[in-house]
Amino acid sequence: MYMFKYVLKRLGLMLLCFAVIMVICFVLIKMLPIVVTGSFGVDKNIQYRKLEARGYITNLQWDENKINIVGFDKVPILKQLGLYLKRIFLEGDFGIGTTMPQYEGQPVWDTFVSRLPPTVLINIYSTIIGVPIGLGLGILAALKKNTWIDHVISTGVIVLISVPSIVYALLILYVLCFKLQLFPLRMDAGTDYLSWSMFKSMMPATLSLCLGSIAGYARFTRAELTEVLTSEFMLLARTKGLTRGQATVRHALRNSMVPIFPSILSEFIAVLSGSLIIEQMFSIPGVGRLYLDAINAQDYDFFMLLSGFYCLVGLAAGIIVDISYGFIDPRIRMGAR
Repeated sequence: MYMFKYVLKRLGLMLLCFAVIMVICFVLIKMLPIVVTGSFGVDKNIQYRKLEARGYITNLQWDENKINIVGFDKVPILKQLGLYLKRIFLEGDFGIGTTMPQYEGQPVWDTFVSRLPPTVLINIYSTIIGVPIGLGLGILAALKKNTWIDHVISTGVIVLISVPSIVYALLILYVLCFKLQLFPLRMDAGTDYLSWSMFKSMMPATLSLCLGSIAGYARFTRAELTEVLTSEFMLLARTKGLTRGQATVRHALRNSMVPIFPSILSEFIAVLSGSLIIEQMFSIPGVGRLYLDAINAQDYDFFMLLSGFYCLVGLAAGIIVDISYGFIDPRIRMGAR
């Protein structure tokens, strides 16, 4: 009962926080000047017309020859917000592309769904690779505490944590992709995401993302397991006749995993956010790259949908992490006094 009330309370706070953040994002992006830049094969007048149809601008002003639009008035921001919410909740319309030539006139939601698989896959691959390696190195460092093995692992962890992932990406591009030619420089085109060729082309971006995760898992696991191994109940377990290995597996690992497993979820979210730059570097046609393009082009509908996606994922991850404590360790009851 306590857990149920706690979950409902957290969900309510999450939705409130999400609504506040999205309103702030909407107001801030609408306060920027509207810039419409024409490109080859794109008529600026058509872009202005689309912005007018979406309820962003009004009172279009033409030049003397009635050929080009030279001015306009902005619709009040609160009115724009009302129209935007009305389209979403009553019509299921998240908008269309207006300022990015490659997505002009395309539904924002359909484009987002088509670009989501690469982003999710490279993050799943990085988690699958990073979690076992990181946990294994952390356990080994804790069991071999103050030996040369522990020192080597700890030094490597410090280096990996201190250096930004963009540096790993550059090294991977130069060494593995250019010099050794183990992987292609760019991700393969197409939508056959589960093929071996596509998996291989995703590996450079995956490795760039998972190196930092490996270091984080290893550091956290070593710290937690080292603390548990020096606890009094471990001494009691040994005095009852358990070997060091039995006491470590049955008691130390189980107790140290309580705070570690929820951290895996939070680390996945951190990697998901960090993939924005990595996708751009490795030409991954994912959501992160689309987000950066939308910000640069000031495409309002794309910006709002993608901002909501990253915001909602981060807020939901916090709830999942907190709730998971109660399932991993029955002694923990969220919401109880």
